[in-house]
Amino acid sequence: MAGPGRLAVRALSGCGWVRGSDPAVLSRLRDEAVVRPGFLSQAEEDTLTRELEPQLRRRRYEYDHWDAAIHGFRETEKSRWSDASQAILQRVQAAAFGPDQTLLSVHVLDLEPRGYIKPHVDSVKFCGSTIAGLSLLSPSVMKLVHTQEPEQWLELLLEPGSLYILRGSARYDFSHEILRDEESFFGERRVPRGRRISVICRSLPEGMGPGRPGEPPLAC
Repeated sequence: MAGPGRLAVRALSGCGWVRGSDPAVLSRLRDEAVVRPGFLSQAEEDTLTRELEPQLRRRRYEYDHWDAAIHGFRETEKSRWSDASQAILQRVQAAAFGPDQTLLSVHVLDLEPRGYIKPHVDSVKFCGSTIAGLSLLSPSVMKLVHTQEPEQWLELLLEPGSLYILRGSARYDFSHEILRDEESFFGERRVPRGRRISVICRSLPEGMGPGRPGEPPLAC
């Protein structure tokens, strides 16, 4: 990890939401690892949470993911939404995806306070070039590390109501993880973890027709 002299922070709206190992990494990934704080109003966050809670309550938290990437989670796919929630998802699509990109069903991931997501790169079999996620309920820190050059890294501060977008090199060349509570720091700032719900939109993999059922959801 780079020393303090090389550490770089990108400021968005007057606050730091993305930290990097050096200015070159921040510059290279400026449009490929994006955080948009305050993307949702509190009312919009409440709308999504209320709609998701009944479906999530029917599931138990799990501790053995199919590829061991997630610990302490429950998840579901959701394709039918209320008009209010659908309007929010259309804003996500406009903000994160191109007009030629087709989206898969929305993946909802619920992490308990002790839950976390281990470093991984999502398989190209199950996801295309763009991933975008809304964070609900609890702040968290997402860390990206270059798979070949681990001294290159980013940290994304994901506060409730924020939208993150991973595309291009940030999607393919960097692993990403959600830090467990005891490791949840953004620089020197402690970011206590509570229960976190993420609403994740993904582009269809190239060459894959829509509606291939039975594929495992992704950890994001």
